[in-house]
Amino acid sequence: MAISKTLFSSFLICLVTLHFVESDTTMVINNNMVENPSPSPLPPTIDCDAACNGRCQLSSRPNLCNRACGSCCERCNCVPSGTSGNYEECLCYANITTHGGRHKCP
Repeated sequence: MAISKTLFSSFLICLVTLHFVESDTTMVINNNMVENPSPSPLPPTIDCDAACNGRCQLSSRPNLCNRACGSCCERCNCVPSGTSGNYEECLCYANITTHGGRHKCP
């Protein structure tokens, strides 16, 4: 009988301790959420038409180039400078590929 009372009291102590630990963790999570209520500011959008016209000005197929560049610009909000290359300036633009695995963005 003494063993069952000891077992029951230690089980009860564990439950109470677990309850306090869980409520303390919830308070920490709620405090962190309150400390940072404002979202981060959005980056300014660029004029994709002008950027893609500059990028595609020397292309042999300017309409196709402008269409591909425009869709990439809308996704990434950037276009690398120059008429080709410079992909390191806009990694998102460089990482978009076609179904065949080739660069989609000119």
